Amino acid sequence: MKVICNGLDLAQAVMKVSKALSQRTPNPILENIKLTAQNDTLRLIATDLELTIEDTIRADVEMEGETLVNGRFFAEYTRKMTQGQIELNLTDGNLFKIRYQDSASDVRTQNVDEYPAIHEIDQSIFFSMPQKEFRDLINKVVFSVAEDDVRPILQGVLFEIEDKTITAVALDGYRLARCQKSLDDASASMSMIVPARSLEEVVKLLDEGNQTVTVFRQRNLLKIDIGSAKVMTRLLEGDFINYKQILPNEFLTEVTINKKQFEDSLERASLLTRHTKSNQVRLDLKGTIMQISSDADFASINEKVAIKLEGKDIFIAFNVRFLTEALKVINEDFVKLKFNQPESPCVITSVGDGDYLFLILPIRVKG
Repeated sequence: MKVICNGLDLAQAVMKVSKALSQRTPNPILENIKLTAQNDTLRLIATDLELTIEDTIRADVEMEGETLVNGRFFAEYTRKMTQGQIELNLTDGNLFKIRYQDSASDVRTQNVDEYPAIHEIDQSIFFSMPQKEFRDLINKVVFSVAEDDVRPILQGVLFEIEDKTITAVALDGYRLARCQKSLDDASASMSMIVPARSLEEVVKLLDEGNQTVTVFRQRNLLKIDIGSAKVMTRLLEGDFINYKQILPNEFLTEVTINKKQFEDSLERASLLTRHTKSNQVRLDLKGTIMQISSDADFASINEKVAIKLEGKDIFIAFNVRFLTEALKVINEDFVKLKFNQPESPCVITSVGDGDYLFLILPIRVKG
């Protein structure tokens, strides 16, 4: 194997695929990136058997072949070599030589035959949409997945596809986020639960443009094509919570508030809540004013924000982090807060954008 390629192209491709390298594994072979030189291209693959990322770059292939190289080292090394051409050469003695300007490195390789086979999946079941819309869909829900593994199914995001509409749902027992988007195309109705970790890596590969991302599904595997990169992930198996039963249909109180003013006040209140166990912020909604308060042993904060209230006044408390994380992903100027009782969930939606809904459980206020 002998290849000459652009240093920046290689560094970017290595950085993409290295996100799938196994962090902790009893199998050292998974610490490697597989390189395959063929037909004027260099293909790079990394996997931990749950998540696989592949990228392909153009290259001058003088001799075809394949090899393994330690992924962490290769990522750090190529990151420092972006201003010219790089030569990669595998000798007969399985020594991988990297040449860049006046720099040279010789790397011992492992047996490429021991690397797990990455199989292509059937492409008959799929959906597609603009990259920026898929990115927004993921970002609006993925932060609400469960952080612990008590219920592994809640560490994934539910995708439901029907009538060229995709619905994404994530919940952790304290909050729920739901987002809906239109699809460019979909081969069939389907439902799947995608690991949050995989989606977090997918987001890093998506851009803000209108280029298409296509997602293929075969049994318990999902493949996502993003330009030259491909991401493959195993789906989570099991039944997701029936989230539709959780969502209230009617409300006693509806409040419209400027999102930035609300968010800024919550950020200031959080300066104190971070010193408490419950991370609690209290909202007192009366007439045209919402009073926001928080306290710690050494200080207290009280703020007032103008609101438009329809229905009954209410006093309620929440984990301030859950509120601010929901507001950060809303792109509209105003949001609606919908309440029933101080012990009942609150629903947050944006004004003018019906694709997003966030539900949050309150914290019981003593006294």
